[in-house]
Amino acid sequence: MRGLLWKRIWAMVLRHTYLLRSSWPRVLELAYWPTFQLLLWGFITTFFLQHSSWLAQAAGALISAVLLWDVLFRSNLGLSLTFVEEIWARNLGQLFISPLRPTEMIAALMIISFVRTIISVTPAAFLALPFFDVWVFDLGIALVAFFFNLMVMGWAVGLVVSGLILRFGLGAESLCWLAIFLIAPITGIYYPVKVLPDWLEPFAWILPSTYIFEGMRAVLFNKIFNWNLFFGAVGFNLVYLFIGIGIFLRMFHLARVQGKLLQQGE
Repeated sequence: MRGLLWKRIWAMVLRHTYLLRSSWPRVLELAYWPTFQLLLWGFITTFFLQHSSWLAQAAGALISAVLLWDVLFRSNLGLSLTFVEEIWARNLGQLFISPLRPTEMIAALMIISFVRTIISVTPAAFLALPFFDVWVFDLGIALVAFFFNLMVMGWAVGLVVSGLILRFGLGAESLCWLAIFLIAPITGIYYPVKVLPDWLEPFAWILPSTYIFEGMRAVLFNKIFNWNLFFGAVGFNLVYLFIGIGIFLRMFHLARVQGKLLQQGE
């Protein structure tokens, strides 16, 4: 291996080792996806093994769950990635030289997230009918309640992620994807919460999305709209949205004091 200098190879290895060591989001990402896949599909398998009769009705529920999950995922991503795009463009400093207030930016990010989510999920919702004979709009007015609750939860998570990116820099940008998937195994997207271990169920019930997916199954299988589940989702969403806004504003204040608004970028 002529010309191969192991010192230079080791220097590159050392550089990226230091990069991993100084960026906990990168380390988290390495361990996260295998663990996520194990938990999610392990719980799905457990549910189907215990409730084989449910399979006859599963198609509509699973596809509806996929579409509603995408509302949550896209609303989070629509907000956090829109914010990150301003960092990539090194535009934060210019934006806040203008009269734009942080609260006005939050409102704008929510509106953009709403538009991006509509654009993302609408084609899939219509294609589910010819491909799988599933019409998600059969959920009726309940679909509107589910949609907006999931949007609000996505905004809350997106604001927390955006605040963390302001605090830790672009090394934390992978949280745009990681943060929302963190809850996927325990929020009962594809299976009821009762499938989870007993010690894990209380954690599921502090998530607004858990109430939405349980409510979706109540509409599909029992033809009832459970108001208790709806109000549970609304209550937790209000708390989490308030927390998300608070974290974003706090991190923004720290970034401004420390001069990070002009330093953020690729």
